[in-house]
Amino acid sequence: MRDKKKVNIKPWLFIVPSLVLITLFVFYPMIQAFITSLQTGMGNNLKFSGAANYKRLLTDSTFRKALFNTVLYLIVQVPIMILLALAISSMLNDKRLKCKGFFRTAIFLPCVTSLVAYSIIFKSLFATDGFVNAMLMNLHIIDAPIAWITTTGFARALIIIAITWRWTGYNMIFYLAGLQGIDDSVYEAAAIDGATGFQKFRYMTLPLLKPIILFTTINSTIGTLQLFDEPMNITSGGPANATITISQYIYNLLFKYQPNFGYAAAVSYVIVVLIVILSFIQMKVGDDKE
Repeated sequence: MRDKKKVNIKPWLFIVPSLVLITLFVFYPMIQAFITSLQTGMGNNLKFSGAANYKRLLTDSTFRKALFNTVLYLIVQVPIMILLALAISSMLNDKRLKCKGFFRTAIFLPCVTSLVAYSIIFKSLFATDGFVNAMLMNLHIIDAPIAWITTTGFARALIIIAITWRWTGYNMIFYLAGLQGIDDSVYEAAAIDGATGFQKFRYMTLPLLKPIILFTTINSTIGTLQLFDEPMNITSGGPANATITISQYIYNLLFKYQPNFGYAAAVSYVIVVLIVILSFIQMKVGDDKE
């Protein structure tokens, strides 16, 4: 008889604690939320209602507005932020640039700034009598102050500006780390062949940073689909729900309106489905295998 292979259980001892915690705090809540989404009522009076909550989504005008706003922020803000982070990281990676540490810190600083503090500052800067309107009027770009917070289009633009300001530096750090891992000889060889700065960026930098770009794009997509803080603190979802997001709508369903746990759970699963679909598409687009 052949000797049975001994199973080494030591690696499992390191994995089990993490697996238990992930199951308790991630998978179990996800399953419980899905079960709740199939129920109506609240507290101990929850009753199974099948797909009633999901059918309600189709006729809910506030949900449609929240979904539209969330997708709008996603398709406008994420590409702007990614391109801006790429451009800034390329400039900060230039060996001729002085005071690199200062610029890197200054651009990354918004990521660690207090959300409430920066929201108050943004509301002050973009107030009708705020600094931004005063500057634009002094430059003769506008004739009258813009109501940034109370006008639909400008309120959405303000949210996009705020998110971009806060998170561009976060993505920049990843790109900067990737650029510093590219050997200088690659660019030197391209320069000998007569490549311009843009050609180096287009045909060398971008392909070499492709895995990092994919990672940051997926992260930014997930973060934007879960967007809550900026609309809540800067515009409160207004005017007339013009800037409300799906996450903020879930909050309102649970704590602001009459509590409806089942419907809130159903709305939350829309975010889950969107994240899964968009992440899958982005991974397929970024796949190098032919």
